[in-house]
Amino acid sequence: MFYIVECSYTDPKSEEEWNEFYSDEKLPALVSVTGFSTSQRFQALKPGCPVYLAIHTVKDADVINSEEYRLKGGGNFSRWQEHITDWHRNLYKCEGPAPAVSADEILLLSSQPLSFIETGLGYRALAMQASGLDRTPEQRVAYVVGRKNAAQLADLPGAYLYQPLTLQLTNPAKDDGEGNS
Repeated sequence: MFYIVECSYTDPKSEEEWNEFYSDEKLPALVSVTGFSTSQRFQALKPGCPVYLAIHTVKDADVINSEEYRLKGGGNFSRWQEHITDWHRNLYKCEGPAPAVSADEILLLSSQPLSFIETGLGYRALAMQASGLDRTPEQRVAYVVGRKNAAQLADLPGAYLYQPLTLQLTNPAKDDGEGNS
């Protein structure tokens, strides 16, 4: 199951500090929560969607309702909260853990399958079905594509491209998000 958090940030003066906090403090704290297995942050490459995206692999919906999650900062952005807009949280059912996206790759999210990416470019689709929280969009398809292909995909309607801001972090307990340790 994926827990996806999206938002934009409105204060350019503190944005760099907020990004450092999120990437260096908040993300490691969240991925250490029992039931989290992976976490990675991204930044949109074009307008039309929230600027920031975090994808976490979680065991189930109970994880984000746990006391441990709240104690480690889940759902709270501290002093930066007033500058966070366009905030969305979704739980998606899907197969396996979230893919790790490297610096030479781009994450493409679409609300529908893009067959030419699969057949023409040979990239694997990862289908997601909304199962909790905002539940919008109801379905998504993720592709991890080579950065060299990003330019030809940039203008696809309904497709959003994200570059990784962090490496994918894994829970030190090595829980795979599917209940297996």
